[in-house]
Amino acid sequence: MEWLQNAWLFFQDQILGMKWLNAWIGNALKAVGLSPDTMLGGAVQFFIYDTIKIFILLSVLIFGISYIQSYFPPERTKRILGRFQGLSANTVSALLGTVTPFCSCSSIPLFMGFTGAGLPVGVTFSFLISSPMVDLGSLILLMSIFGAKVAVVYVILGLVVAIIGGTVLQKLGMERYVEDFIKNAPNVNAAAQTLTRRDRVVYARGQLVSTVKKVAPYIFIGVGIGAVIHNAIPSAWVEGILGTNNPLSVLLATLVGIPMYADIFGTIPVAESLLAKGAGLGTVLSFMMAVTTLSLPSMIMLKKAVKPPLLAAFIAICAVGILLVGCFFNAFQAWLV
Repeated sequence: MEWLQNAWLFFQDQILGMKWLNAWIGNALKAVGLSPDTMLGGAVQFFIYDTIKIFILLSVLIFGISYIQSYFPPERTKRILGRFQGLSANTVSALLGTVTPFCSCSSIPLFMGFTGAGLPVGVTFSFLISSPMVDLGSLILLMSIFGAKVAVVYVILGLVVAIIGGTVLQKLGMERYVEDFIKNAPNVNAAAQTLTRRDRVVYARGQLVSTVKKVAPYIFIGVGIGAVIHNAIPSAWVEGILGTNNPLSVLLATLVGIPMYADIFGTIPVAESLLAKGAGLGTVLSFMMAVTTLSLPSMIMLKKAVKPPLLAAFIAICAVGILLVGCFFNAFQAWLV
């Protein structure tokens, strides 16, 4: 089975990771007199390589996931979720969250529609947690940076957080803390429009263009920050503050990530650079989860739909889940990487 392992490593390094692109950019910089071994040259190489790689992966992923998503319009998703009860409903809701948009701000309107349609609040919150945290894009992107083992475990643990989080909120009887205008919204069960293959391609292409325009600034900012961390900040600083020897590193990364707003495409370059500088694996993943799931703009949007007790419970459950996931990855980093 050695050939299979070699084929997988080639796919992970050269197709997903695009190591050939990094080498090509390094040679091109040398040809113009800018050595990648210098601080400036290394930062330029990192910025160009990560920007091109992320935009290529972004384009392929957005188009593919949007095409899949065209089979799950809100009306159909409501009907699917309505067939399940209890833990199975939370599980299906979390899984459906993996084929929805990449950031929490995009998922909140769908959450509001599902809640207004009469779905249990725990089920809709399982969807809201999983949608930004463990979409299919995160699986591919994490695989390209951290490897398949880390990516798969990350997605599994993220789904567990979403399922348990929604179940806990349901058990706490939080329906009464949903705003009245959401609960009293008219329940529209229009039949989903039948789309041809061409219609789905057009829809996917439109989603691709729209999403790229929206996330491009965050990608440039994220890659720029990553380039600075990767080439200008001493490893000893990062390792001392965010390394596994600091018991508060996961908590610190989570607290720093919450006020920010970006999607996974903007946070991965930062996480990649922090990990290369000695930060714990769980620490950088906790940072990513906090940014994508509990960003301040998303919480402001969510506050319009739910009352403070439900919002506080949601934030607390997600924060605890993120901390536990981060501690798990730090504890088993040697096995996972």
